[in-house]
Amino acid sequence: MYDAIVVGARCAGASTALLLARAGYRVLLADKEAHGSDTLSTHLIHQPGVAALARWRLLDQVRASGCPPLTRTIYEVADIHIEGCARGVEGHRAGFAPRRHVLDALLVDAAVAAGAEFRDRCRVTGLLRDEAGRVVGVEGRHGGRIFTERARLVVGADGMRSTVARLVAAPYTMRDPRLTCAYYTYWKDVPADLELYERPGGWVAAVPTNDDATLVLAYFPQSRFEEVRTDARLAYQEQIRATAPALNERLRGKEPVERLRGSGDQQNFFRQATGRGWVLVGDAGHHKDSITARGISDAFWQAESLVRELQGTLGDDPAQLDAALARFAEGRDKQLAPGYEATLGVARLEPHDQRLSLLRAVQSDPELTSIYLDMVAGIASAGALYTPRLLALL
Repeated sequence: MYDAIVVGARCAGASTALLLARAGYRVLLADKEAHGSDTLSTHLIHQPGVAALARWRLLDQVRASGCPPLTRTIYEVADIHIEGCARGVEGHRAGFAPRRHVLDALLVDAAVAAGAEFRDRCRVTGLLRDEAGRVVGVEGRHGGRIFTERARLVVGADGMRSTVARLVAAPYTMRDPRLTCAYYTYWKDVPADLELYERPGGWVAAVPTNDDATLVLAYFPQSRFEEVRTDARLAYQEQIRATAPALNERLRGKEPVERLRGSGDQQNFFRQATGRGWVLVGDAGHHKDSITARGISDAFWQAESLVRELQGTLGDDPAQLDAALARFAEGRDKQLAPGYEATLGVARLEPHDQRLSLLRAVQSDPELTSIYLDMVAGIASAGALYTPRLLALL
């Protein structure tokens, strides 16, 4: 009998298993993919997520992997050039963008070191329920054999297309249309900061990562997906040329070092977060367009919030556990709703005049630039920017 079974061992699941194991709980962590495998990702960990890694004593391992700190951000749109660094969180002003085969493996290894049991290539296919309908475990297939395991809590951390969410029939509590499709690959010998370029109908980002490579992403309106996918490489190159000409010059004469990856299924939703004996964390419960790269930091926040609420509740009193899960669900929605709305605004790829006027004022002032970059990182709300300093410039 486990205290918790965590289904999915990416950023949300592995970090949840890590924190539960460190809290003394008996945890099974299962993932359908192999340990150390890759996945679609922007890779970017904003400063709140970096601070979490530091609290978990894992940031030094990210550094040791060769992943460079992102100490400067450049953002260009229209005639505006913003350059600077966020004020940060708990002394951490830099972001990081580790490859996912690095980050996810690091988190899983830390969970195992803390006492969690890990099974990779392990597919959960069903849930166990008691006579009252409460979820009390999982069934699945591992190593060619069918298995069942029981637990006081099943955590669905298995991504946007979550099996756990499907099995519990978790309803959407908020859902919006897809807004962008995106393609990316990696380039060598392309010096870059964290760089963001925007124009109507286009968004391009450059993100330094492991192995001296730079991830370059191109975003398009979702309405163009069928057109773009017919020749994704040409569309990718044209978007970079049109949206980020300075970056395009640095790419000239070079070839990407990996195949082009992409997605036209960037869903935007909140699902019901909890029920009797189950909870959803990370993309399983809440997903938004990757254009703001909030997913990893938000997953870390959810892991910490859930484990904090669960303290002392994984015993023999289901009512106590259900109350803790309800507190987590309420806190999740309150914490993540503003970032969701902000992301939808960016993902429409329609920079409007009011925002451009604001950014023209911000670019002229280093302090306002740092506050604005805090907003980009999900540290500060839009209201934090409206200081007397800004109002004097408008």
